Amino acid sequence: MQTKINFHTHTTFCDGNNSPEEMVQAAINCGMSALGFSGHAMVPFASDWHIAPREFQNYINEINSLKHKYSDKIQVFCGFEADFIPGFTKPDKEVYKSFSPDYLIGSVHYVQNERGFYTVDGPVEEVKFGVENLNNGNGKQAVCQYFEAQRQMLESSDFEIWGHPDLVRKRNGILQFFDENDSWYKEELNATVKSAQKAGIVAEINSGAIFRGAMNDFYPSEYFLQLLFDAGIPICINSDAHDVKGIDCKFEEAAARAKKIGYKELIYPVAGKNLTVKL
Repeated sequence: MQTKINFHTHTTFCDGNNSPEEMVQAAINCGMSALGFSGHAMVPFASDWHIAPREFQNYINEINSLKHKYSDKIQVFCGFEADFIPGFTKPDKEVYKSFSPDYLIGSVHYVQNERGFYTVDGPVEEVKFGVENLNNGNGKQAVCQYFEAQRQMLESSDFEIWGHPDLVRKRNGILQFFDENDSWYKEELNATVKSAQKAGIVAEINSGAIFRGAMNDFYPSEYFLQLLFDAGIPICINSDAHDVKGIDCKFEEAAARAKKIGYKELIYPVAGKNLTVKL
């Protein structure tokens, strides 16, 4: 894999540790041909790790400025990682059209029910509290609610890239609240793949958990990735970078897994077109 592209990039506009320009410079230094920014967004709401609505225009202006400043060295794109919370916000082109993003990543970070909500990739203690108190200690229930939200997002929203499809695995190594080998879990994956197939999106292989030491594996798992391939769902490789050091984390290893499964290329949808990388 010689050409490297990353479309999942966070900065100090949300929960990243480096400025957009620092991220562009890092991408250039590691030989990337294109870099897409994907600030956390939850229009019309925000948390302390989302871009505040009052900062949206500043975010867009800064990324567009970098597009021109570095146009002779790298392609730069401006997108959002848009959260899905049923009944509140969703990753949809109609919702974000006034900001004219180059692309949207659709992601589910929250598990919610009538008792409240928690972030499934939050700190270990937060996830533990959520499973114990919102799901009565029922890990299967928590996981099923997560994938139900994924299917609702895929069936009701309009976006290009599907972010970390099995993020619910992030804290499972420590908390062990479900078993990926259980038949019910595999049924959840198969049902979710069917929704993704109908949605016509690109799924990402995401290396963010590896860089941050949360897991020694990618999203999605190898089993899940095989299901995606069998369903004809295209993929891209992203690092979910929150600082300059992680901007191309494990790209070669991710490409090797994709090739092992059977993929021949990566697809990066942007502004109505596709950037293609041969594997």
